[in-house]
Amino acid sequence: MKLIYSILSLISFNLILFNSNQNIELNKIKLNDIQVIGSHNSYKIKIEKPLFNYLLEKNSSISALEYEHIPLTEQLNLGLRGLELDVFNDPKGSYYSNPQGLDILKSMDIEPMPFDVEKKLQTPGLKVFHIQEIDFRSHQLLFKDALKELKEWSEVNVGHSPIIITINTKDGEIAQTRKPIPFSAEALLSIDEEILEVFSQKSLITPDLVRGDFETLEKAILANGWPLLNEVKNKFLFVLDEGAEKTNRYLSNFSNLKGAVLFVNVEEGNQNAAFRIINNPIENIDKIKKLVASGYMIRTRADADTKEARNNDFKQFEIAKASGAQIITTDYYLPSKLFKSNYKVSFDNSFYERIRKLD
Repeated sequence: MKLIYSILSLISFNLILFNSNQNIELNKIKLNDIQVIGSHNSYKIKIEKPLFNYLLEKNSSISALEYEHIPLTEQLNLGLRGLELDVFNDPKGSYYSNPQGLDILKSMDIEPMPFDVEKKLQTPGLKVFHIQEIDFRSHQLLFKDALKELKEWSEVNVGHSPIIITINTKDGEIAQTRKPIPFSAEALLSIDEEILEVFSQKSLITPDLVRGDFETLEKAILANGWPLLNEVKNKFLFVLDEGAEKTNRYLSNFSNLKGAVLFVNVEEGNQNAAFRIINNPIENIDKIKKLVASGYMIRTRADADTKEARNNDFKQFEIAKASGAQIITTDYYLPSKLFKSNYKVSFDNSFYERIRKLD
């Protein structure tokens, strides 16, 4: 089955290339010339219904959490080439074991669905889930296990286009839940370390690779652009999706991002600028178009908080496509099974990657 999906994925992308009505020399297509659909919070398993209903009664905004994803391998088999992983710092292990949501269900005389049967959460290292205590189910609880799954898929699907993965570091406090362990500079560096335990340098698109002989990363992408697509097939590109405070902590581990695995989300004009996270294309379409034309790669969103899906509203997705942003994330590359909706995000003919419109 994996081989069938691999063949179909490669055929689909080649059809997109060769059926393009643009005058494009295929060997000159660069990484930033493509446009892909990706998933938001890609690891997420739905909150089981009794717990979701309990939380919804207490706070109606919980409806924003009513979405789920198929396993990472299945997403890649479908054709998605953008993923998002949220990580929690847990250097000693066991800190996030036994989430309160399980006790809530038991207090209602409801036996919870099996959770962490293999005791993964007791293992030291980065964990992957959405919100401590309440939205804790994940296809891969360990960051390294998620990475291993991606690597295994890549080894079976030789020739695949690059996979772009954004990473959020979760340490925000929520009332009546345990306080997450903060991300220090050292903890942020552990993201690189865990990635390099799974992937070799040759499997990664890093700031060093893109910078080349230029003085700074931004000068490289503005003057020379990103690598040719044919040169970075089978590779993974990781981006730290954080604000200035955490980004600066991460950057304190490096000089000019030399030796770093992660790209960072810093504004244009910064020597480390190359990849931007701009989530609202409706408010920022002109800005995104300008940055894309200059050579930056942009991640934006087609939908958020289940609103577009509940209303079958494709406006934001259409604007995201028109903006030229290279990665467009969604919770609905497949229609929801949790509520009635026909909302599904894909390009024509249910493709999830294409050559973006080139001027």
